[in-house]
Amino acid sequence: MAMRSQVYEWSIIAGNSARGRASGAAGTLTLAADTDLSIFIGGKGNNITKPAETTATQFIVIEDVACSPQLEGAVQVRINTTDYFQNPDVTDQAGVPGLASPYPRGAPLPGAAGVGNATDVSTSVLPSFTLYPSIYVLPGQTFDVLYRSGVGLAATDAVACFVKYTLYDGPDALIANKLLEMGITVNPNNVDWYKRSLLEGGMA
Repeated sequence: MAMRSQVYEWSIIAGNSARGRASGAAGTLTLAADTDLSIFIGGKGNNITKPAETTATQFIVIEDVACSPQLEGAVQVRINTTDYFQNPDVTDQAGVPGLASPYPRGAPLPGAAGVGNATDVSTSVLPSFTLYPSIYVLPGQTFDVLYRSGVGLAATDAVACFVKYTLYDGPDALIANKLLEMGITVNPNNVDWYKRSLLEGGMA
């Protein structure tokens, strides 16, 4: 297929190696405060075997990112070596807080202390952040999604991240690049519109 929507869920669950969610002893699941961890190849939780990248004939549009709202979690997108979410003075920041883009949607609100997994089950966290415009990963670029906890993770903590993106391959990647040059948003509807325009122009 030349155009397909994909999702990736990362989770770190203490002591749950049987389902492939984590490997090694529980102590390996800890994470220091304010430390970036790749959800793809970070070595904690479920991972893939190599960095995420595009070939010369691929174009990726990242449409949504989210993470657990507990433990001051935040999610960041990195293209090559540049973090996408930055402060106005171009200094480093954690990324999109899980309180603004929670995963799962409606996750329990962290407790009053704001530390650990204490929750107030009477309330839920609903998203207040929308990733618009989407993030484009151009042909030949590498990309990563990073999780950071403001207070760190203990071996007993459980967190998760989510990323949704559309992969355009082959001719659809060429069309995506053309739409980008034209200043038109790259999405499946606009790619199909451009295809129809080419067909109609050819028949005319």
